[in-house]
Amino acid sequence: MVEQSEKTIRCEDCPLRKKAEARPKSLLGRFWFWHTTWCPGWKAYQEHLAQQGAKSE
Repeated sequence: MVEQSEKTIRCEDCPLRKKAEARPKSLLGRFWFWHTTWCPGWKAYQEHLAQQGAKSE
């Protein structure tokens, strides 16, 4: 099994995410927010960020 730190997390470099964050009230921004409520990849990305934050403290 691949370690989480070695795995590439696509959400980090996603161009759609960057556009949605730049304009959160746009249709794309609203779609992105809805998407993140159920996306398993996004939840894994958030968990990864939490682990990275815990390691740096």
